[in-house]
This record gives sequence, structure tokens and C-alpha cells, in this order.
Amino acid sequence: MAELVKVVVDAMGGDHAPEEPVKAAVEAVKEREDILVILTGLEDVIRKELDKYPGYPQDRIQILHTSEVIETAEPPVFAIRKKKDSSIVVGLNLVKKKEADAFVSSGSTGAVLVGGQVLVGRAKGVERPPLAPLIPTMEGVSLLIDCGANVDARPSHLVQFAKMGSIYMEQVVGVKNPRVAIVNNGAEEEKGDALVKETFPLLKEAEGINFIGSIEARDIPSGYADVIVCEAFVGNVILKLYEGVSGSLIKKIKGGMMKNLRSKIGALLIKPALKETLKDFDTTKYGGAPLLGLKGLVVKTHGSAKAVEIKNAVFQCVQFKQQKINEKIAERILPPVYPENPQGKEEKEV
Repeated sequence: MAELVKVVVDAMGGDHAPEEPVKAAVEAVKEREDILVILTGLEDVIRKELDKYPGYPQDRIQILHTSEVIETAEPPVFAIRKKKDSSIVVGLNLVKKKEADAFVSSGSTGAVLVGGQVLVGRAKGVERPPLAPLIPTMEGVSLLIDCGANVDARPSHLVQFAKMGSIYMEQVVGVKNPRVAIVNNGAEEEKGDALVKETFPLLKEAEGINFIGSIEARDIPSGYADVIVCEAFVGNVILKLYEGVSGSLIKKIKGGMMKNLRSKIGALLIKPALKETLKDFDTTKYGGAPLLGLKGLVVKTHGSAKAVEIKNAVFQCVQFKQQKINEKIAERILPPVYPENPQGKEEKEV
């Protein structure tokens, strides 16, 4: 039997907790035998939800009681410090202590980001861990990095984002030599703000990445690049606009198809093809956004996530663990060490 991957799921996080996180845990252990889920939260509430699912493998779902819950509106740093027995803090500490391989939460984004960096800790050499979701495109998926963790990023941070994103796309998604682009307000190298202008030449010179230049926001959905590099403010705007336009467009299409008898007949004819097409743009199947560059794996799902998204985030953690992504990121980020010349100094000619 394969080694069990231990994934902590925050049962109290999100708009639909504890129903959806618990349902996700049950579905995950039913579908795969290499997963053990640890649910953190109020034990009596979790057990009440689990009772709805008779017949699940009880030996692969554990409950770790916590007495506190971090609410979305709470200041993240204050909440992490004060609520030591919250479902988020307890779960992150399990990853820190190597008692679990990964942590998944739909709860407070700020608390998960702060807790991930403070409790789990950054991997050696990583300056800033970025939040990196997969977004659907015409060509499949692209990685948007960063989308919410570092609003004051520096050029060196963006270069590391590009390296970490390339590893993720190659090892997890299976894209060979992924194309890396930086978000800009034009295709020309001289375009952009100070951050982009400083970062551009560094990305051109960086080893181990396939940098193809700038990418404008309108070209992102076409799949022009596999790794889309930006600081968190820009990334978050792109992500939220992406989701908003997609949702509005689908509602508009559905409304148009139900407008009159003719459109209803047409809708009936195209329904199978439309349903199949829209599956490609269903972000829930990709799981959550990993916080890359930590000593352990932390994945943030949408606050409104349903069971299918949380379950896929758990599966995402298994793949992450099996592909040893953290180790590969550490190898790529750390500079090479030369034993004969550990100080990196040039030897003088005799």
C-alpha cells in the first residue's frame, strides 16, 4: 500500500463550513486510499456532520478538537497570536511539526497567509512565498503568481516567483519548459512601472526559466504564457476580474437562451456541447492556490468553496507531496555551493 499523505482540512473555515469541508474529507478518502484527513475544529459539530455519511473509511479521517475559530473580519496577525487553539493555527502547527504533510483552508485568507509564513516558515533562500492559483485559458491552464500574498514585492521576489512557478507548472501540471511572462501595460520592454522595468532584465538573465517577455491582461485568457508573474495587487485584480467576468458571461448566456421559445429550442440543441465546453473553465477542478516556498504545504481555497474544490485541493496536496515540489523549489532557489571555494571568491592567479 502507498504511503499515506496526511492532509489537515480546516473544518471551520469558509462560507459553507463545516458542511462542505467535512463532505470533501469523506469524498477524498472514499476516492483515494493514500490519503488520511485530519479535520480541525469543534469536535461535536464535525461529528454531527460525519454522521450524515455512513460507510466512509473511519480509520482515515481523524478529528482534532479546537475551541476557537478565526473569523474573516479579524486582523490576521492579531488572530494568529491570540487564538492559539483555532482550527487554522492548530492545523498549521501540525504541518510545522511534520505531523501532517499539508494544510487546506477556505477560511480567512489573511490568517492563512500570515500563519503559513510565521508558523510553517519560509524555505531556506525563499524571500517571499507567493500565492499561486491555476486559471483556465484557451490552451488549458496558466499559473498566476502572485495573486494576494505580497503587495510590496521587489524585483528579486518576482524572479523567485518565476522560478517557483516554472517548477510547479513542469512538475505538477506537466508543461515542459513552461513559458514565463510578466504582466505589463504593453508588449515593449520599456513599458511598465518601476517594478516591472527593474524586473524585466533580471528575468531575461535568470537561468532555469523560459522568459518570453511581457504579457498584457487581454492576452492571459488566450494562454499566451504558462507562468504569469506579477505582484499581489495586480494579481488579485486579475483573478477577481477573471472570476467576475466568467460568472457574468455565463449568466448572460443562460438568460439569452431562455428568452423565448426559439432560443429555448436552440439551447436544448447546444446544451451538451456547451456543458462540455464550460467544464474547461470550471476552476473548482484545479483545487486551491498553494502558498509556494514554505517548509510545508499550505493551500488556500475560495471562501465560498464547495466540497468538490476542497476535495481537489486535498488531491493537489498528494501530488505536491509525491512530486517533492518543496524540495525542488529549495534546490532551484538556493545558490550553488562549491566546496573548494565556499566563499564564492575568485582565486588569484599565481
